[in-house]
Amino acid sequence: MNCPKCNSEHAYQDGALWVCPECAHEWSSDAAAAAETAQEASVRDAHGNPLTDGDSVIVIKDLKVKGSSSVVKGGTKVRNIRLTEGSDGHNIACKIDGIGAMNLKSEFVKKA
Repeated sequence: MNCPKCNSEHAYQDGALWVCPECAHEWSSDAAAAAETAQEASVRDAHGNPLTDGDSVIVIKDLKVKGSSSVVKGGTKVRNIRLTEGSDGHNIACKIDGIGAMNLKSEFVKKA
């Protein structure tokens, strides 16, 4: 369980409360359960790191662009992503230099 205030990994449970030793933040286990549920529903990169709007990501493998002969090379850095609810699995909307606007799957990127 990570601290919701400073995201420290060293939080511990003390009775009915969770305590962060780094920032001294205390919160109830009900809030912790709600935070875990929200964290599970969030979009995560290929390594399990949570992604948010405005993050920068790096493409981890070459990706063919559908309907075009161009390729997004592995190692390409994409700035200022937007998270979307794609029914086809494409949950990141972004703009890539030299290619333009496109959608990516979070399983093919890592947080920069």
